[in-house]
Amino acid sequence: MRVLKILTPLRALAAGALCALAPALPVLAQPAPANAQPAMPATPQAQVGVAPQAVPDSVILDMREAFRRNDRARLAALLPLAQGHALEPWAAYWELKARLEDATLADVQAFVARYPGTYQEDRLRNDWLLLTGKRRDWASFVPELPRFRMGDDPQVRCYAVAADVANGKAPTRDAVQQVRRDWFAQRDLDDGCLLAAGLLHQAGAMPFTDLWMRARLATEANRPSLARAAVALDAPDVAADVASLQQNPARYLASRAAVGTRKGQELIVLALIKLATQNPDMAAQQLDGKWSVQLTAEERNWLWGVIGKWSALNLSDLAPSYFAKVTRDADLPDDQLAWKVRAALRQGDWRTVLRSIDAMADPAADEGAWVYWKARAQLALARSDADRAAARAGFDKLAANPGRLGFYEKLAREELGQLSTTPAGPAPLSAQEKEWARRHIGLNRALLAIALGLRSEGTREWNYWTNLHQSGGMNDRELYAAADFACQRQVWDRCINASERTKGFMDFSQRFPMPLRDGVVGQSRSIGLDPAYVYGLIRQESRFVMDARSGVGASGLMQVMPATARWTARKIGLQGFRPEQINEQQTNLLLGTNYLKLALDDFQGSMPLAAAGYNAGPGRPRNWRNGPVLEGAIWAENVPFNETRDYVKKVLSNTTDYAVMLTGKPQSLKARLGQVGPLAVGQTDPSADLP
Repeated sequence: MRVLKILTPLRALAAGALCALAPALPVLAQPAPANAQPAMPATPQAQVGVAPQAVPDSVILDMREAFRRNDRARLAALLPLAQGHALEPWAAYWELKARLEDATLADVQAFVARYPGTYQEDRLRNDWLLLTGKRRDWASFVPELPRFRMGDDPQVRCYAVAADVANGKAPTRDAVQQVRRDWFAQRDLDDGCLLAAGLLHQAGAMPFTDLWMRARLATEANRPSLARAAVALDAPDVAADVASLQQNPARYLASRAAVGTRKGQELIVLALIKLATQNPDMAAQQLDGKWSVQLTAEERNWLWGVIGKWSALNLSDLAPSYFAKVTRDADLPDDQLAWKVRAALRQGDWRTVLRSIDAMADPAADEGAWVYWKARAQLALARSDADRAAARAGFDKLAANPGRLGFYEKLAREELGQLSTTPAGPAPLSAQEKEWARRHIGLNRALLAIALGLRSEGTREWNYWTNLHQSGGMNDRELYAAADFACQRQVWDRCINASERTKGFMDFSQRFPMPLRDGVVGQSRSIGLDPAYVYGLIRQESRFVMDARSGVGASGLMQVMPATARWTARKIGLQGFRPEQINEQQTNLLLGTNYLKLALDDFQGSMPLAAAGYNAGPGRPRNWRNGPVLEGAIWAENVPFNETRDYVKKVLSNTTDYAVMLTGKPQSLKARLGQVGPLAVGQTDPSADLP
């Protein structure tokens, strides 16, 4: 019931806006606001024939459910009833998407003609390109490709290269590199990039080493089907060997006395990679004792990099010694070099930190991490004013970003003696800019979809208009107006999403909204918890989506798991708690804040450890804290789980920003990170049963 109370006003606002706009569709282009840089484009036209309220929302909701069930007959029957609804483009998309395999080109062209310029038109074009690529129907694929505005589908990009090769065009160097990047970045096997890689290999544009490199990456990522497919492009005769080494690498290695051939050598490398993911120390023994002399220097270096990485993921003290066996850092990909840096940070080995970052192909790719740690290494190793100036340049580079004040930007500023404060905001939005956003059909349609409970559809449509409809996405002033539009309607996740994309400035109140302020602050302070910490965590957990649900069953503002809710309710003496209450706003806040406080107490007040425990469960950070006493930033950078590592950084960074807003005083991220290390001798965790 609480969710309905929250959503109903939003639905009325969004539907009302679309209704008001319907009669004026031919003249929606707005004059450029005087202070917009550059001028705002015309508002997109809508394909809505009559006022939105003429069609019941239940028709759209029924069609969405029929689409989920792939009930083509039901979709066809309901589609005529959806005509005139503001979300009609979605209804028509679901109906055609469900039967796209059997659709004709005329069907697609009719859809495109009815809904030109919409997200749904371009998404259907994406689907059509994938289908025609899968069919190798290049005559249909090639003419439609230039009209694909989003251009965000790696498989479509791969099909585009495959189409050129199939049509006799020589692949360019850029095309080969694009396929390589897209193929190497895949988590799962797909047809497009595998096809393109195979055609490029046959054309002599992609060497066999790239195919086996893809197999290495897939093997380490536990994607056996992708590894087998990559190897099959070069050596289909060894498919059985690839399957065997994936299932039991130790047994496979024991059954081989020598590599014999190039393919045999590559298979040994794959087996050692697989073994390293299971037992890096055993893999090290195998490489040192039997296989090292039979492999090339590049293969040995790669394997030591993999072994070092998986040892570092286990927070083993042996990781630096494994990385030390690498004779050429340039043979390692950036992912392995990143873990070499992390292992060196744990040891305080600044010289290795510096050398490893310098060997990276793109050290600026990880949101400023390696720019910051390189500057820290330069500062630690500095012997002159020139050395210290070089370090300062790295901090200056991060600190000078006006549109971003994330984890490493804050740390860089503190190195320069600057605590976190409220940044100067942009010029206020003009009435014209606000009106432009208010009359934007795509943004309105996105908010209406969200209001009706179609959050996935609404989010995708919103992201299309802000990020993808035009090259580079909306400009800063457009994003600022879009964020304001979402904020005014209390769709906080879209407000934050649009606001975070501005590069030249930031509006602090947009990026860090504080809905439910009295409840969050009052509840937090009543149990001795910093409300800034609670806000920082909520922003990362749910972005203030009241009815948020995670894939693992967490619910509500604070994404509380059912088992955690039951345990916390018992712990705080909440009588008569029922599982469905977890979705009630006040109960969710009560349980989430109390669990966070218990976790914080369990970790002796360490915000990084408590945040990690909230995300990954308390048992893992209890183990991760063992080892040397580390500054909080180094500990956070060494968290083995990618999701939790990112989570801890963002929660602590958010907390610092919210503290600035709540107190009005400069704040330190470093102070919140503190130091992390093992429990003192004789000390125990106060909440051993903390789930």
